[in-house]
Parts: sequence; structure tokens; C-alpha cells
Amino acid sequence: MKNAFVTVGTTSFDELVARVAARDSVEILQSLGYNRLVLQIGRGTVVPEPFSTESFTLDVYRYKDSLQEDLQQADLVISHAGAGSCLESLEKGKPLVVVVNEKLMNNHQFELAKQLHKEGHLFYCTCRVLSCASQPLDCSSRKCQDSAALLQLPSP
Repeated sequence: MKNAFVTVGTTSFDELVARVAARDSVEILQSLGYNRLVLQIGRGTVVPEPFSTESFTLDVYRYKDSLQEDLQQADLVISHAGAGSCLESLEKGKPLVVVVNEKLMNNHQFELAKQLHKEGHLFYCTCRVLSCASQPLDCSSRKCQDSAALLQLPSP
């Protein structure tokens, strides 16, 4: 089973939750071979309805004491740009796509994502643009192909 894990940390990031839970996003994940999407939605107001079919499962929760199990099981992590979430995902060696929340004032998330991308650790985007940041992707690796496909999603 191939798993994608989305985390917004302790905050709310309804735009990200809505985007990845949208039907077209789920279809793209399925076309990439993913069978399961786990959404950690924090204190957001967008609460997608969990479902399970023969070919795909969507699980949704607000908080857990630890994200370790979800991170360990993930084949791809999609995260807000909080430092803790980024570092936890990178420590596990997981492919990471960071989605910057543009609604935050003094957007430190953008600076963190940009620097970690520059160092080759992750890809980043926004919900508004949902396109890869600044440089073209080298899509010779499977990690990049998965990430690139997610980054090319149209805006809701």
C-alpha cells in the first residue's frame, strides 16, 4: 500500500486540506499508485469526510500525540512550512512537498521552504500557484515525479 500523508501541524490551513482532499487531487494520487491519503487537519474548519473503497482510503484526524507512525508509513509527505513538521519529515528521509501558507503575516514559512529547497531537501509551492518554485525539476527520480505531479494541480 502506497501512502501520502498531509500535515498542517497545530494550526489551521483549510486551503491545503481542501486542495488535497479534492476529487481531482485524489485521482492524481491514485494515478501515481497511492492507495491511502492521511490528513492531519489541526484546528481547521474544513473537515473532509473519510472514506474507504477497494482502491483508496482517506483518513482524517485533528491531532495525535505523535505523528511518528504516520510519517513512518508515508511514501510522500505534504506539509505546511512549519519548522517542526519540515524537520520531522526530513529526519525520516521522506519525499517532502511543502505548501507555504501565504495568509500568514511576515511569511517566515516562505523563507524556510525556499532555503530548504535551495539546499535540495524538498519542493515547495503555494495553494494559489501550486507550481514548483523557481527552478525546473529534475524528474529523473521517482521522488521528483510524484512531487512534480502534485505540484502541477490546478487551483480549486
